[in-house]
Amino acid sequence: MNEKPTSEPFDHKALLATLTDLPGVYRMIDAQGNVLYVGKAKNLKKRVSSYFRDNHPSPRIALMVQQIARVETTVTRSEAEALLLENNLIKGLAPRYNILFRDDKSYPYIVITREPYPRLGFYRGSTDRKSDYFGPFPSSTAVRASLNLLQRMFRLRTCENSVFSNRSRPCLLYQIKRCSGPCVDLVTPEAYAEDVQMAAMFLQGRQQEVIGRLSDAMDKASADLAFEQAAIYRDQIQSLRQVQDKQFVESTRGEDVDIVVVVAENGLLCVNLAMVRGGRHLGDKPQFPSNAAESSAEEVLAAFLVQHYMAHPIPARVYVNQSLADKSIAVVLSELAKRPVPVLQPRQTIQKVWVEMAEQNANLAILARRSAFSTQQSRLAALREVLHLDIEETEASEQEDGEGEDGHQGTAGIRIECFDISHTRGESPVASCVVYHGNGMRKSDYRRFNITDIEPGDDYAAIRQAVYRRYERVASGERAAPSLILIDGGKGQVGSAHAALEELGLAHLPMLGVAKGEGRKPGLETLVFPDDREPVQLPAEHPALHLIQEIRDEAHRFAVSGHRAQRSKTRRTSRLDEIAGIGPKRRKALIAHFGGLQGIADAGIDQLAAVPGISRDLAETIYAALH
Repeated sequence: MNEKPTSEPFDHKALLATLTDLPGVYRMIDAQGNVLYVGKAKNLKKRVSSYFRDNHPSPRIALMVQQIARVETTVTRSEAEALLLENNLIKGLAPRYNILFRDDKSYPYIVITREPYPRLGFYRGSTDRKSDYFGPFPSSTAVRASLNLLQRMFRLRTCENSVFSNRSRPCLLYQIKRCSGPCVDLVTPEAYAEDVQMAAMFLQGRQQEVIGRLSDAMDKASADLAFEQAAIYRDQIQSLRQVQDKQFVESTRGEDVDIVVVVAENGLLCVNLAMVRGGRHLGDKPQFPSNAAESSAEEVLAAFLVQHYMAHPIPARVYVNQSLADKSIAVVLSELAKRPVPVLQPRQTIQKVWVEMAEQNANLAILARRSAFSTQQSRLAALREVLHLDIEETEASEQEDGEGEDGHQGTAGIRIECFDISHTRGESPVASCVVYHGNGMRKSDYRRFNITDIEPGDDYAAIRQAVYRRYERVASGERAAPSLILIDGGKGQVGSAHAALEELGLAHLPMLGVAKGEGRKPGLETLVFPDDREPVQLPAEHPALHLIQEIRDEAHRFAVSGHRAQRSKTRRTSRLDEIAGIGPKRRKALIAHFGGLQGIADAGIDQLAAVPGISRDLAETIYAALH
């Protein structure tokens, strides 16, 4: 860390004389007005005074105290209220000395829509009352595994409405017995509704009720000599039995609980969140906090519980592997959930097994991070050595300070930015800039640029425009310069990019081009420079080349995905805009009704005329224009 103490010592005695013994939140602020730390206290005077002792046990906090220029406080009615305010401030201000967890925005769910023939699907985002949501799940993999199981057992449709309403024959999923074919009336509404109800019961952990209903239905079908239907019920029961026989990771109580453990090893702290929904263990998600150096496991656990559950659904109970002296955390969780939320250490066998599994997976995550960190360090060292590049570490910005994508902490690191261009024969060109900083990709710093005012297909002009736009703020001193710039391209692209840097007065920044080899085969790339140096071709197994390939491939992926989205948007709107009588409102109504241009193109005249605002004559015009 490069922080320096403030020029004038902070008069903490004057501050302490004014503080109250009430609970509240305090903010440590430096001379530039940056918030260094946000904390909560049961007694503000006692807590704040503890920072100004002669011998502070934590060197890191001692360094923070040297930077304090002023302290602001807010009195609250209770310690629990202070905890809520503290975490709201931490989320908004991201102070560099607070323990921070990356906000995953949203966890995935399984959704069952409320329609005549409800759809089963994957969902991520804000929930509403228009559908039924089950979860959350720790990962998209866990959702898809459950969807596959539900399709096999209950054969619910997963297709979008635009596809469902335009089918004339059943799809492949019906042929492989993963759908009952409601799109072409191969199942009655009543039978389909029963399957939907049993799928919902299964997701709620009511497997025994589902098995009982299926057994009764199988017996009735056998008595009615409907042996094929009875066999279907038998297969469903067998699938459910297999799910139930899954060892300790299943609970017969159908409960919703989270397991949160903290493991410290080799200087790394890992928090692992495991989820049990409806009695089924859905997997876990390890996370590595920022600014957690010298923090205890209990402090990290407390920070995670409040930060995570302020943004995500709270289960009935939470099991932890550390005792929490701060009882206000359980109070806050209960207030957020509007019901009691016990935060407990495990007592029963099944609970202990869940916690032990979560700890084991946290240890494996730490081991994987250590291995990745070592690999990245060796790659960076090889890159510096073999290319003789003058690569310097760059200071992280306030938003970047702390954790890299690999979970390691630090305020500085090698920052590599890589550019690529994607277009289809000159249509909708998009430039990408991806960032490698510290020891991994930093996705929050990625940027895309829609390229305009160039000749279609002119990659040189496109890369020049992207580089110029990216580094305008660097030239003005608003952003830190990268350690190295990579360009996905050969001598021409590198020359154009370097010309943009020269125009900005940044020609001193190290730059490297990655020209594709014969047949675009990995390992045959040639590295080119903007100056008179000869191109370099590294061996395919060279660690420096592996790092370059990783960053280049990520830039390509990010550019292609941006281009496809832009091209789709352009095509979708332009073809409809060319039709006389289609304005913004009618275009929106058509897309909403059919789900996109393909659905509109697949629709017949009668279906088009059924859309509000579309007359019969206009429907015929639309049909003729799209065929």
